[in-house]
Amino acid sequence: MRLIRIGAAVLNQTPLAWDDNKAHIVDALEAGRAEGVAVLCFPELCISGYGCEDAFHSPGVLETAWEVLEEIAPATSGMVVSLGLPLQFNNVVFNAAALVVDGRVEGFVAKRFLASEGIHYEPRWFKPWPLGRQSVLRRGGRSYPIGDIYFDCGGIKVGFEICEDAWVADRPGGNMFLKGVDVIMNPSASHFAFGKDEIRQRFVLEGSRAFGVSYLYANLLGNEAGRAIYDGGAMVASLGKMLASGRRFSFQDWQLTSALVDLDLTRMSQARSAGASSQLDEDHSDCIQVPFAWSAAEPVESGGGKAAWERSGRLKEEEFTRAVALGLFDYLRKSRSRGFVVSLSGGADSSAVACLVSLMVQLAVRELGVEAFKARLGNWAELAEAPPARLAAILLTCAYQSTRNSSETTREAARTVAEAVGGRFFELDVDRIVQDYVEMVSDGIGRPLTWETDDVALQNIQARVRAPSVWLLANLQGALLLATSNRSEAAVGYATMDGDTCGGLSPIAGIDKAFLRQWLGWLESEGPQGLGPIPALAAVNSQDPTAELRPRSSEQTDEKDLMPYELLDAIERAAIRDKRTPLEVYKVMRLRFPQYERRQLGRWTERFFRLWCRNQWKRERYAPSFHVDDENLDPKTWCRFPILSGGFERELAQLRRHLEEEAPEQSGEKATAEAGSDAGGRS
Repeated sequence: MRLIRIGAAVLNQTPLAWDDNKAHIVDALEAGRAEGVAVLCFPELCISGYGCEDAFHSPGVLETAWEVLEEIAPATSGMVVSLGLPLQFNNVVFNAAALVVDGRVEGFVAKRFLASEGIHYEPRWFKPWPLGRQSVLRRGGRSYPIGDIYFDCGGIKVGFEICEDAWVADRPGGNMFLKGVDVIMNPSASHFAFGKDEIRQRFVLEGSRAFGVSYLYANLLGNEAGRAIYDGGAMVASLGKMLASGRRFSFQDWQLTSALVDLDLTRMSQARSAGASSQLDEDHSDCIQVPFAWSAAEPVESGGGKAAWERSGRLKEEEFTRAVALGLFDYLRKSRSRGFVVSLSGGADSSAVACLVSLMVQLAVRELGVEAFKARLGNWAELAEAPPARLAAILLTCAYQSTRNSSETTREAARTVAEAVGGRFFELDVDRIVQDYVEMVSDGIGRPLTWETDDVALQNIQARVRAPSVWLLANLQGALLLATSNRSEAAVGYATMDGDTCGGLSPIAGIDKAFLRQWLGWLESEGPQGLGPIPALAAVNSQDPTAELRPRSSEQTDEKDLMPYELLDAIERAAIRDKRTPLEVYKVMRLRFPQYERRQLGRWTERFFRLWCRNQWKRERYAPSFHVDDENLDPKTWCRFPILSGGFERELAQLRRHLEEEAPEQSGEKATAEAGSDAGGRS
């Protein structure tokens, strides 16, 4: 039995925050040494931060990353450590992992498969390292091996799969099996998305089983650069068994997860494998010999596993809560803002945002404690003096801004929610300002504005008038204004630019309305494990979503303006995620929603495509949003579409012909079905 303790550290890093990033790494190294960890894996590009973007092409950034690597190296005394950094070699920049052994940099493995889908644009900054290529990097009078290599550290072989390398069919781990590698380290920067953690677990477990190795997975943690949220979740597996897994969505700067592994067991597993004879290859040119003296590890039981909330039956709701809470916390402290301001309408979207801020406070305080929580946010005077019960009031300001079209129902719902989550609440009547604008423009153009002739314009001015007052509240406090638009609205432009889209951050812009309403129902009745429900949300959940921008006699609702949200979200996925034509989308919807009359379904489909094309400019202007769902519409990180386009005219004509052939129009049907066909085009 040959036991060694191996570990993975997750880090909450910030692009180009060199000293903070270094401190987190050194602190985790010290904790690892105290636990007897001999092999420690850190996340991908942990020295510079993963989200440096075009700064990766700055010579100064590359030089500083090297300097910090050399500063960290002495802290690895007695350990075998992986550290990620951008590395220039032969005038090409690579995403590299440095192996640092006992205080000395011994070589670099360059990433072979670059992440190029969704929010990842690695090929813009890095080049993939070719299979089987090795070379030598010369710097400062020293030579360092670089490339597709592995290391023999005092008789124990260590290899790498860097993040995306493990997600492809032809994983580098297969070749490492042929080389008899004992431990594979996977330094990753894998962003959170619903259901993604299960995929990671599968490739970690399967890699450890199929390659007969012990496998280390280290991920980033928190809101690193503004949009992507990393859930951490370090893993240590061996021979298809999970030995230890770290906490996800932690508010700490770093976390360490370790376990004992028995090298004799993994080596015998390789010996029993059908491919074991392939390990007789005598070409060892890709193996770097590194002297290292291993210490005996004590056979202490390994621990760690799933948190209770991860075993609940409402995993998506729990993940959403904890991901956005962590994203808000990091955005708040890294932007050095002093709280959040929300224009609280009493509807679902703004209520969800207010609740998420409150949940952020509760979850962070539970993990960090009150004083550490305050310290992480900067301990500014008002916060430092606040008792625990007042923290939410200091960090969350809510404003209900009424006009003559606002109802008592939403007014009371807004007040009730603000009180339930502990936020400060202001009521601001902006109706006089709205009427001043209407009268001024009416006088200017020489005619009165009326709902019969100027519907959209009169709706928009109410939403826009609300923006200056909440911006003023935010500026007075040095706080960050949160926009409250959701993904379903973004898809069809059902939002007023410079009105309800105002804000420096849009935390729910990546979430569809159907799920948001489902989440609010869960939050009302059950809530996150350990925190419980917010029953006051009944005042919100009992309403039909409405913008309340038309006179109350019109009984305006979002779904009357647009279409049923469940249908809208289904059309969006079929059209945008699956890239189907309008006719194909209609046929899919006919199967999924047989309760709707076919001609109406066709018109709703056409409405979606027209509004989608017409409103790309709005999506381009949205405030930064959190990426929590790999069906995002953010054009800066996920879903690109031209601002100006042909608008699917040919394809929509095909849909209309199909509808006519499928069901010739009945007398009187068209007028009813087409009512409001251009609704949702607020700008």
